[in-house]
Amino acid sequence: MLAFADIADVLGLPDKEAAARSPFGLISRIEDGLPFGSLERVARLIAPSDAQFKYRLIPKATYERRKNAHRLSSDEGTRLARVARVWSLALDVWQNEDDARDFLFRPHPMLEDRRPIEVVIHSEFGSELVLDVLGRLKYGTAA
Repeated sequence: MLAFADIADVLGLPDKEAAARSPFGLISRIEDGLPFGSLERVARLIAPSDAQFKYRLIPKATYERRKNAHRLSSDEGTRLARVARVWSLALDVWQNEDDARDFLFRPHPMLEDRRPIEVVIHSEFGSELVLDVLGRLKYGTAA
């Protein structure tokens, strides 16, 4: 089971912010607006060589507004946390960032040859499908 502290780490939330490391604390943090820096951090972790990746998480037109406000909306934070959750599990399964990235950006047959990262960004239901594939890989069932 993935720890909420792992998701908080990916989002760059401070260790001293113990409330953000519990399930409901993280939910509250997302609803109140994750810090803008979380977007930058997640984009750097997942796609370090793609300066445009952050615009797939938040539209370019919105990006500057969020940067000036220093906060993401609840919906944007939810999407970002969803991506962080999948990234955390991908790291757990693959044990290194390069292999986790390779999994996320390569079309997968169990996702109708879609790239897992696109499926995750698109919807909550899609992220559940990707988490299922990762769970199968982790626990040794067919994937």
